[in-house]
Amino acid sequence: MNPRHDEVRPRRMSIGELAGRTGVSADKLRYYEREGLLPRPPRRSSGYREYGEEAVGQVHFILRAKDLGFSLEEIADLLNFSVDAESGVAGVKERASRRLAEIEKEIARLEGIRARLASLVAACPGCGPLEGCPILSAIRAEEDAAPCCGHPAK
Repeated sequence: MNPRHDEVRPRRMSIGELAGRTGVSADKLRYYEREGLLPRPPRRSSGYREYGEEAVGQVHFILRAKDLGFSLEEIADLLNFSVDAESGVAGVKERASRRLAEIEKEIARLEGIRARLASLVAACPGCGPLEGCPILSAIRAEEDAAPCCGHPAK
C-alpha cells in the first residue's frame, strides 16, 4: 500500500468509458439520465460527467429489463422497488405480473393475425386475375368495413 494514500478513491469514468463498457451510446446514457433511470453523476471541474462503477450495473439492469419487455417508465418503477426494503419484492412481482399479462394479450392478438393471414395465404392460388385474389379481397373488405382516418366506411 502506498503510504501517501491511506484511502482508496473509488474509480470514476467518463461517459465514453461507461458507453464502451455497457455498449450503450453516450446519447442514450444522457437520455437515461434525463428520464431519471440513471442518477445525474457529479461533474469534474471541466464539466464532464464522472460516473462511478455502480453506473455499469445500473445500465445493465436497464438493458436486461428492456429485454424482458419493460417500458422505460416500468423500468423506473423497478429501479425504485429495487431499493425499497419494505415492499420492493411485492412491487416488482406486481409490475412483472402486469407486464406478463400485457405480453400474453399481445401474443394472443398476434396469433389471431397469424391464423387469419395463414388461411388467406392457403386460399390464394398465387396466380390469376387480381379480382380473384382472396388476400386482396379480404383486405379490401376490411378496408370497406372499418373507418379510416376519420372518414366514414364506404
